[in-house]
Amino acid sequence: MPLDPGPFFHGTRAALQVGALLTPGFRSNYRPDVVMNHVYFTALRDGAGLAAELARGEGRPRVYEVRPTGAFEDDPNVTDKKATRPAPTGARSPC
Repeated sequence: MPLDPGPFFHGTRAALQVGALLTPGFRSNYRPDVVMNHVYFTALRDGAGLAAELARGEGRPRVYEVRPTGAFEDDPNVTDKKATRPAPTGARSPC
């Protein structure tokens, strides 16, 4: 059973097509020197919007609804166990 049934959102400046797969192994939207091992998403549309605003690169901030294709987990580096709202989540599988 998943941690949360969704919907889930991903914020970026990239212009994506419907059906595009977001996969790990690409450079971070925030620190281009870091290659990401996960695809990050959140259950909060506003959280994804903030992520899109903070993302580096050209283009306008965009928020996409995403569906994980595999298992996912809370990110222990960002999850606040005391929070009452969903925290960012990461998936090693495409979204």
